[in-house]
Amino acid sequence: MQNLALGRVALGAVAFAAPGLTGRLLGLGAGDGGRDYITRAFAARELALGGGYLLARGRARDLWARLGLAVDALDTVSGAKSRGAVPLWATAAAVAVSGGATALGAAKVGRDLVK
Repeated sequence: MQNLALGRVALGAVAFAAPGLTGRLLGLGAGDGGRDYITRAFAARELALGGGYLLARGRARDLWARLGLAVDALDTVSGAKSRGAVPLWATAAAVAVSGGATALGAAKVGRDLVK
């Protein structure tokens, strides 16, 4: 989970600083103001989730893990629903990344619940 949170912060920082590059790498086409705005909003969310987890301790960290799990699960569903609206490889990559994060989050939350 520590590495997932660090990855969120890194991705968020890059996406916020360079939304056009991020959009192109994700296969979202030519840049425009709307896409850049949404990319920066995504970046802010990733920075908040990653930073929140890294700065929290104890039960607060467990809460951040649950929030991250919920966001990642919704991202996975959203990515699956975008099939056909964006290139297949972009959809597959997005679902693979968010699905992997969902699996890690679910393992963490599940382990916490058994404690």
